[in-house]
Amino acid sequence: MTSRTGPEPERAAVYVSGRRLSFLDFGGPGRPLLALHGHFGEARTFSVLARELGDACRLVALDQRGHGHSDRPADYSRIGYVEDAAYVLEHLGIGGAVVLGHSLGGVNAYQLAARHPGLVGALIVEDIGAEVDDDLSFARSWPHRASTRARLLEGLGPSAGYLLEAVREFPDGWGLAFDPQDMNASQQLLNGDYWDDWLAGDCPALLVRGSRSGVLCAEHARAMAARRPRTRLVELPAGHTVHGTVPREFAGAVREFLRSL
Repeated sequence: MTSRTGPEPERAAVYVSGRRLSFLDFGGPGRPLLALHGHFGEARTFSVLARELGDACRLVALDQRGHGHSDRPADYSRIGYVEDAAYVLEHLGIGGAVVLGHSLGGVNAYQLAARHPGLVGALIVEDIGAEVDDDLSFARSWPHRASTRARLLEGLGPSAGYLLEAVREFPDGWGLAFDPQDMNASQQLLNGDYWDDWLAGDCPALLVRGSRSGVLCAEHARAMAARRPRTRLVELPAGHTVHGTVPREFAGAVREFLRSL
């Protein structure tokens, strides 16, 4: 399958109680695939995947609440994230979608499958477990605004290289396309035991783990695959952000899974 080299994706939005949810629709004749990024990410993180998959799917990537071009919500609850994703699929008239999620987005994906099984026909979960316990409090030290892009990157320190896509110029200076305080709050609400949600559905699932991941250990990943029916585990030579570190290998695993459906 050749990669897509067509026009730029269409950016669109839906409104939930006056709050904007922005997404990119990469088009294509294939099966609909909803992609959900992790903390600090946005829809654009899946641009390379969309090109690599070409016509194998119609990839729709959501800027989840408080990220990218989507508005900040009143809260970052589990139900809020899940209902946002459900609303976008329902707005687009898509049922039985493949739902791919990285990290935060991975939990959102399998909770969406558990709570709205008619909307999800298959799952792709990237490097997140059925138990989550992480800490993003370090982000609270990042600057809210800086006078120049260079000063913002300096203030972000070692994390700058991972946040380049989120850097924006605002009327009051340079900042990030999310509020670091929000991300810390979101992570605290993400931490928990979600085995019941992971095991609730039996649609086909692909679990992708980075072999050097510090988030999803090998033992936990094997237990997730063993306990849930119709679930395949793939490990690729990467850390937590598999799709960004080995994009072609990641796309290959996704393409093979799509073909198997």
